Amino acid sequence: MRHVAVMSLTSSVGIMAIYLVDLFDILFISMLGHKEMAAAAGYGSTVLFFVSTINLGLSIASGALVAMAVGEKRKDRAREIATTAALIAIGMGILVPIAMIPYLPDLLHLIGARGDVSVMAQSYLVIILPATCFSGVSMTAIAVLRSRGVAKWSMYPSLAGALVNLIMDPILIFGFDLGLEGAAAATVMARVATCGLAIYASAVMRRGFSRIGWAAFRGDAPRIARFAVPAVASSIAAPVGQAIIMRYIAKFGPEAVAGLAVIGRLAPVVFSVVNALCGSIGPIIGQNFGAGRADRARSAYFDALKFLAAYVIGITLVLYLFRAPIADAFGAEGLTREILYFYCGPLALISFFNGAIFISNAAFNNLGYPGYSPILNWARNTLGILPFVAVGEYVMGVWGVAYGFLLGAVVFALISIWITVRLKPFADEARILRQKEMFKRQQEHELVHQGDSLHL
Repeated sequence: MRHVAVMSLTSSVGIMAIYLVDLFDILFISMLGHKEMAAAAGYGSTVLFFVSTINLGLSIASGALVAMAVGEKRKDRAREIATTAALIAIGMGILVPIAMIPYLPDLLHLIGARGDVSVMAQSYLVIILPATCFSGVSMTAIAVLRSRGVAKWSMYPSLAGALVNLIMDPILIFGFDLGLEGAAAATVMARVATCGLAIYASAVMRRGFSRIGWAAFRGDAPRIARFAVPAVASSIAAPVGQAIIMRYIAKFGPEAVAGLAVIGRLAPVVFSVVNALCGSIGPIIGQNFGAGRADRARSAYFDALKFLAAYVIGITLVLYLFRAPIADAFGAEGLTREILYFYCGPLALISFFNGAIFISNAAFNNLGYPGYSPILNWARNTLGILPFVAVGEYVMGVWGVAYGFLLGAVVFALISIWITVRLKPFADEARILRQKEMFKRQQEHELVHQGDSLHL
């Protein structure tokens, strides 16, 4: 539990800093007084989520494989795997924006953006998308640091990027009067800063990378793909689910979309420990599994769920108590304010159920079952969202969408935990524990009988 808590809390500092700056982005944009601009930022974030999931999938794959190699005491192999993953991240970071930029109007139209809001979202995305390769390399480098158990330096790059973004945001948005484009430019500068420090920490300070030839790259790439493709497929499911929610919310107008945009920036800040926990628990499980300690891997999984429950309940209470000041800070009125109030209450508990699914995915990836993650995530983000929100919207309108989203998360969280505890490494360990407990009880029973015989 201590290892889970330390890795999660230290990682959460960097993650919180990143999302805190994103929150300030939307706060500064809201201060301009244009609801359409805030809605455009919300649509842009949905599209960027698709791109981020590719980088996230690569970082999950590199983190899992590097952690296993470290657990097996094969540090040279860990460096080779990390280098191959970084090169793949660079390649994807160049190709994906080239493929997406020409189709931005169609993508935005697909999730409900129309008119001036769509045009503003396009100008926002055209600036940020070319910086994808910087975020991809930095996420891979940070995953390497986490896999080696370097808690503090895994958060410093994110802190540096957040600081750059926080300084440049007001300068570009208000000082140069660039508005939404200024927020995008500040994000690019932050990504460059994060990437530079992440490479320095992982490559120079910790020697997490090494020079490799074409043969080594060709040999490791398929292995990384075996983990990365399911992880990417699994990660892409989340923005699909978010796009479904966005499409249903868009029916209720710009105020509803603006409320969802604020929640989309607020939630990752207050629940940054949840995101950090999901990223930290994988290497902990992977290292112990690689070292042949399935008992510790199983213990880490359940400790993570306990830690998650305690944190989410505590933060939900804080959000409920401060819901009015939060809404006032964003100048939220009408439906936007009502949606924020609803989130700062029962809907915030959704972070526990989503977090349970993510922790189960980390267990799948690090116990040698990477194919389970995309199946579960796609089911959750389609079957676990669409029918629930469709029925909810028909019965209760916008509030039915929220309740449907929450109910779908509850159902699939229970399914994910049920599947995880039945994975062979965990099931075998549970069987061994039951056998030990039975043997212990038999011994106690025999001692009791011996004692009775002596008494007689």
